[in-house]
Amino acid sequence: MTEVRLQRWSDGDLATLQRSNTTEMTAHLGGPEAPEAVERRHARYLGEWRDGTARMFRIVVAGHPEGVGSIGYWPHDHHGEAAVEAGWAVESAHQGRGIATAALRALIAEVRRHHPAIAIYAYPRLTNEASGAICRKAGFELAGVEAFEYPRGHVEDSAVWVFRSPAV
Repeated sequence: MTEVRLQRWSDGDLATLQRSNTTEMTAHLGGPEAPEAVERRHARYLGEWRDGTARMFRIVVAGHPEGVGSIGYWPHDHHGEAAVEAGWAVESAHQGRGIATAALRALIAEVRRHHPAIAIYAYPRLTNEASGAICRKAGFELAGVEAFEYPRGHVEDSAVWVFRSPAV
């Protein structure tokens, strides 16, 4: 398994978002964002760390201290159930090496440290088979399919993956 470290999101991580804002990387998310939107998202991630509402991390692997992607979680209401939602992006050049799966397992451990029993959800598009496989390898269970809106105004069917066990 690929070794990863999750580094707390910091001022210098705007470049991580910019590297992931490509047509290829955002194909399942409605396409690339405008540069100003990426900057606003970066500022939101920093603010969420400060106020404790969500956690975003830079994914670091050997030889790449600048990071090869991002992963995080935030509060989520799944049909009245208090939960957290997880999301991630690993840069194209680093995909297919187990990095996203290792990062998701590390994120599960991070969530469990702060929220021992809460359900963790992920909603990859049905067309994003790689993200579905990552969920399965990390121990999530497929709970169904739902229409899911992301980004705002862009609705597509997504798989509903849930991780409920108390530890990885």
